[in-house]
Amino acid sequence: MQIQDLPYPDPGVPDARSGPRFLWWLGRNQLGGQMKSLAWGLLHFVSVSALPFCVGLAVQAVVERSGTRLALTGGLMAVCGVGIAVGDTFLHRAAVTNWITAAARVQQLLARKAAQLGSALTRRVAAGEVVAVSTGDVEKIGWLVEAVSRFTAAALTVVVVCVALLVYQPALGVVLAVGLPVVALAVLPLLPHATRRADVQREKAGRATELASDTVAGLRVLRGIGGEELFLDRYRSASQEVRRAAVRSARMWSLIAAIQVLLPGLLLIAVVWHGVHLARAGRITVGELVTAYSSVMILAYPLRHFEEIAMAYSFSRPSAKRAARVLSLERATDVGGSRAAQTPGGELYDPETGLLAPSGRLTAVVCGDPDAAGRLAERLGGHATEPGPSVLLGGVPLDELPLDSARTAVLVQDKDPVLLSGSLRELLEVPASGAVEAEAALAAAQCGDVLEALVQGSLDATDPMDARITERGRSLSGGQRQRLALARSLITDPEVLVLDEPTSAVDSHTEARIAEGVRGLRAGRTTVVFTSSPLLLDRADRVVLVHDGEVVAVGVHRELVHTEPRYRAVVTRETDDEARVTGPLEDDRAALRGALEEIEESA
Repeated sequence: MQIQDLPYPDPGVPDARSGPRFLWWLGRNQLGGQMKSLAWGLLHFVSVSALPFCVGLAVQAVVERSGTRLALTGGLMAVCGVGIAVGDTFLHRAAVTNWITAAARVQQLLARKAAQLGSALTRRVAAGEVVAVSTGDVEKIGWLVEAVSRFTAAALTVVVVCVALLVYQPALGVVLAVGLPVVALAVLPLLPHATRRADVQREKAGRATELASDTVAGLRVLRGIGGEELFLDRYRSASQEVRRAAVRSARMWSLIAAIQVLLPGLLLIAVVWHGVHLARAGRITVGELVTAYSSVMILAYPLRHFEEIAMAYSFSRPSAKRAARVLSLERATDVGGSRAAQTPGGELYDPETGLLAPSGRLTAVVCGDPDAAGRLAERLGGHATEPGPSVLLGGVPLDELPLDSARTAVLVQDKDPVLLSGSLRELLEVPASGAVEAEAALAAAQCGDVLEALVQGSLDATDPMDARITERGRSLSGGQRQRLALARSLITDPEVLVLDEPTSAVDSHTEARIAEGVRGLRAGRTTVVFTSSPLLLDRADRVVLVHDGEVVAVGVHRELVHTEPRYRAVVTRETDDEARVTGPLEDDRAALRGALEEIEESA
């Protein structure tokens, strides 16, 4: 896989049972790139490590006054130089390709999982953790995948150099063969401590990120209640904890780096000291001593990759663990379905609650528990968070349809829809039937003032469709964001549209116009609105009251207000004390109306 071929046609099915298993799966799926990187790495490192032998041969040629051998050695050094340049260039290219393609694979897997789970994802995993996995963790995982091949090439080079020295000069090769494993493995006892400190740092950084995300999301509310300083102090405290944890982690990694510098230096001193004695005794030549000395000097370069792979694994292991935890989440229903892809039509029925939404009509659902209403809305769209009986659309179970077909048939807009950054035109470019124009949807959602605000806030856009929307629409009010999201949902024109509190952030006058606009635009289509607003309820063809997980009353708004106390309590926010007071008053009013009717009849 090359960078220009991204994205992957199919990123595969990951082994998400644990972080190490996920890393192993990721590496196995990039064997081709790993082998290329390993080959170029071997060329580069072997060429670098061959230079000491060339230097030794050149020195010995000078000592023996052999011009032919000196010329041959010069040619060999030129070949090594070409190998170093070519190997380093293509090693970097292959390594970066491995990094980017591995990160892209993980991002595709996360995006696919987020699309499958929908809003259930943030209910099961904290939003801050999802952000951390999809940004910083992806880079750390890619770093390990990229470092593995370079480390393997460096380790093989060290082995080759040791064997070559043992053959070339056994007396010095033995010292190097004994000392190099000690140098390479000396930091292993420190790695668990470094890993734990790094884990603490990332955990605190994740908490700080989540706190910052929550603070930014609720900035308007914080300003309204004067809570900026409180949350600023909380974030300042969290960031200081991250700083202290980072310093403790950096100290341990600095100690590991210092050992990686100190021990090769000590090995170099030992080799030189032993070599000088051997040279004085006449057991080795000056060229052989220079070769051994230069080899130790050069080996410090590949040995640095031992430290890098330790750091890469320590940093990527918790990242892979978090990614595996997200990727291991499963839907309550099968994504593929057991039926062929189709878009059924007809009435929408939920066997669990008994909710029925007749085809082509506007059905309003009143539920006293907002969380229960959100779960029911998701279940109506085939996104049930828990196993249970499937919702039926025209008699076809949504759980048995492929996920794409179910989402095409039933669109669910939750109570907190997200607006992506970009132009308004890009926001409204969604899969749609083509029957509803953007202008009609914006008009039905009463977005006139939103369009004016977008143009006024834009520096160069005169057409509202070209105006830019900031991240999550933060420059807009809650009601404006809600209306744009409603317009986006109306454009799709699905067979069934489920809206969860679509007007909770708008004023009553706008809400009344939205109710008329949605009713007119969705004429002939099935629409289900979860709301407790009397303005929306009064314009619904059918009102359903759901209490304790089941349908307890069905009718129209004006009828249910007078006949169903539980409905009246939710819609009018009436308390039990108020009900006891207003109950006799309603009886008196009914008796008075009856008396007036009798007087009119007798008259």
